[in-house]
Amino acid sequence: MGTTTSTGTLFKPELVTDMFSKVKGHSTLAKLCGATPVPFAGTDTFVFSMDGEASIVGEGGSKPAGNAELGTVTIKPIKFVYQHRVTDEFIKMAEEKQLPYLNAFSDGFAKKMARALDIAAIHGVNPADNAASTIVGNNCFDTAVTSTITYSSAAPDDNIDSAVAPIQAADGIVTGIAMAPAFGSALGAMKTADSNLPIYPEFRFGANPENFGGMACDINNTVAFGNSLDRAIVGDFANAFRWGYAENVSFKVIEYGDPDGLGDLQRKNQIVLRAECFVGWGILDAASFTRIVATT
Repeated sequence: MGTTTSTGTLFKPELVTDMFSKVKGHSTLAKLCGATPVPFAGTDTFVFSMDGEASIVGEGGSKPAGNAELGTVTIKPIKFVYQHRVTDEFIKMAEEKQLPYLNAFSDGFAKKMARALDIAAIHGVNPADNAASTIVGNNCFDTAVTSTITYSSAAPDDNIDSAVAPIQAADGIVTGIAMAPAFGSALGAMKTADSNLPIYPEFRFGANPENFGGMACDINNTVAFGNSLDRAIVGDFANAFRWGYAENVSFKVIEYGDPDGLGDLQRKNQIVLRAECFVGWGILDAASFTRIVATT
């Protein structure tokens, strides 16, 4: 796949009114946790905990002190960008000829951004090269969530039970589960010992059910992106994780300079289509999550 699209040969003289997009992708985190607006300058979310229990006090008795703690989690937006070169014949065409390509580019960027949120927030890497991102730092599930369960392809449902246990032991709740495709397939492959019938038929044939065992769930290859050993993440996505856009997606056509390092645009008779946005997220309570991780 090239870094430059030649519109002179691609767009025929007749009007192109439809375009099929091969770009696929969605965000598991967005599906399991609704978006919250994030100020462009970032925000501090206060996390308040009371570790003790209420006391019964008799008449005239002393009132004991209770343990409480107040901390903060900073959610600061991070810029994501996707850009592509097109020969400058593109800007000379009528708007109705440009529109299908621009719509496809915009739709493709939205799907790439959805994947980027998962990849960066779960694994702490730059989606473009799978390298650890110093900008993300420790603000990702793979680093912040230390509670792990060893994945067993023969008993993935037992893995979920084991993953829920430490969360409930810490008085937490479980609202959702993010699964890699291998984890969903393992659930679909389980059968009863006596009649050899599927135990979880809703996961067979690549299906992606909305709910499992009373929890919201989603299957996405972003959970096991690159060389990650993550197979599932169980936890309180509804309350202990926050994310949101700082501003709307911006789109621009760049006609001058060298915005991508591939040479001067005017010299090459090219333009750059660039889309970018700012997204922030934060894990409010790492103890509310458990990762199910493969050993190899």
